[in-house]
Amino acid sequence: MPFQILTPKRNSRSHFTVHHLLFPPVYPKLKRVTASLAAFLATLAPLQAQKTPEVPATLTLQTTLEFALENNFAIKQAIEAIKEQEGLIVEVKSRALPTVGLNASYRQLDEGLSESDSFFPATTESWGITLTARQALYEGGSIRAALDVQDLLRESSLLALESTVLDALLDVRTRYYAALLARDQIGVEEQNIELLEETLNNATLRRDAGDVSDFEVLRAEVALANAQPALIRRRGAYRVAIEQLRQSMGYQNYRRDSQNLERVPELTDALVYNPIEYDLQEGLDLALESRAELKQLEAIAKAREAGLEIAKSGLRPSLDLVGTYGKQRSNFSSSFDDGPDGWTIGVEANWNIWDGRKTRGQRIQARSQLEQARIQQQSYRLGIEVEVRQAISALQEADQLAQAAVKVVAQAEEAVRMADSRFETGSISQLDVLEARVALTEARTNALAANYQHLVAVAQYRRALGRESISRESWPSAE
Repeated sequence: MPFQILTPKRNSRSHFTVHHLLFPPVYPKLKRVTASLAAFLATLAPLQAQKTPEVPATLTLQTTLEFALENNFAIKQAIEAIKEQEGLIVEVKSRALPTVGLNASYRQLDEGLSESDSFFPATTESWGITLTARQALYEGGSIRAALDVQDLLRESSLLALESTVLDALLDVRTRYYAALLARDQIGVEEQNIELLEETLNNATLRRDAGDVSDFEVLRAEVALANAQPALIRRRGAYRVAIEQLRQSMGYQNYRRDSQNLERVPELTDALVYNPIEYDLQEGLDLALESRAELKQLEAIAKAREAGLEIAKSGLRPSLDLVGTYGKQRSNFSSSFDDGPDGWTIGVEANWNIWDGRKTRGQRIQARSQLEQARIQQQSYRLGIEVEVRQAISALQEADQLAQAAVKVVAQAEEAVRMADSRFETGSISQLDVLEARVALTEARTNALAANYQHLVAVAQYRRALGRESISRESWPSAE
C-alpha cells in the first residue's frame, strides 16, 4: 500500500478515533477488527493509485501511528507468523480427517518366470488398481491433543502480534517525539540568534553614540557567530530524526524527483507537558491483568500440557478404519473388462508394546518443557512488575523535571528583561547581558528536553501496563 498521510481538515472532525482505554481480550482471533480495518483501508483507496506518493506536507502523531499499523515491518512479520501457524493447524487437522489414495501397478514378466499349470494359463504381465480410504478412529488421544496444541499456539501468535503492535507504536511515538524535540530545538536556537542579533545592534548603536568601545561590538559579533553552528547541528538532527521516524513507520516509497526528495514534512503536534495520574498498586494490577506477554506464556504452558498428552499417547494403541476398492488382471484374460473387482472394509489396530523407551524419553522432554514454560511465566511476571516500577519512577522524575523547567524558563526570561533594562542604564556590561541570554537559551533547551522526557515516560508507562491510546479498531487483522 502506498504511503498516504491523511490530515484532518480544520473545519471538519477527524475520522480517526483517539481515546484512552484498557484493552480487554478480543479473542477469538481478532475477527472483530476486520470490518473496521476494511473501512480504514477504504478511506485510503482513492489515494492508492499513486505508486510513488509524495512526502506529505504535514504529519501528525495520529496519522503516523495509523500508517505504522499498516506498514511497520515488525507488525507485518508477526502477521505472517500467524499465517504460518494457521498452515500448521491445517496440517495437524488432516490427521483427524479421512485420507484417500489411489495405487496402480503394472508388471511385465520374462517368459522364463511365467509358468502354467492345468488351472491357469501362462501370463507374462500383471496389473492392478486399488482405491484405499483410511480414517483414524483412535491414536491414544494424540490427535485431539495435537489440535489443542495448534489452537493454543495460534492464540499465542495472536498475542505476540498484540505485543508487537504495542512495541511498534511505542517506537513510533518515541521517534515522533524525538522529531518534535529536534524541531523545537531549532526554534530555540533561532530565538537565541535573534537575541544575539539584537544585542549586536544595540552594541553598534551605543558604539556609534560613543558609549562603548569597538570591543563590545566585537564581543557581540563573536557571540553571534558562535551561535550559528548550534543552529546548523539542530537542523541536521531534525532531518535525521525525520528519517528515523520514516523507518519506524515503514514508509519506503519516496518519489525520486528532486523536490520530493528534499521535502521535510511539518510536524503539527507540540511538546507539551500534560501530567497524568498514576498509582503503583493499580498499575501493577492492570499490567498483570492485561499484558499480552503473560497471556501468551499462559497459552504456551497449556500447549505444553497438551504436548505431554501427545507424548503419553505412544503407550496407547491406535485404531484405523480401512476400506478399499480394487480391480486386477484376470488369470484367464488380459482384457481390462474381464478383470475381477471388489471392495474390502476392515479395522486395523496397532499397539507398540516395546519401543526401546522412546516414549519414556518423549514424556521426560514434555514434562521438562511444561515446567520451563511455568518458570518462564513466573520470571516474566516478576519482570513486568519491575518494568512497571521503573516506568513509574521515570514518570515521577520526568514530572519533577518538567515542573522545575517551567519555573526556570520564567526566571531566565525575567533575568534577560532585567539585564536589558540595566544595560540601557549602563549599570551592567554587555557581557552580563550575553550571559543572561545564554542562560535563557539553556533553560528553554532544558525545558524542551524535560517535556520530551515526560512524553516518552508516559508512553513507556502505558506500554508497561499494556495500554495504548489509539483505538484498537484500527489495529491490523491477521485474517
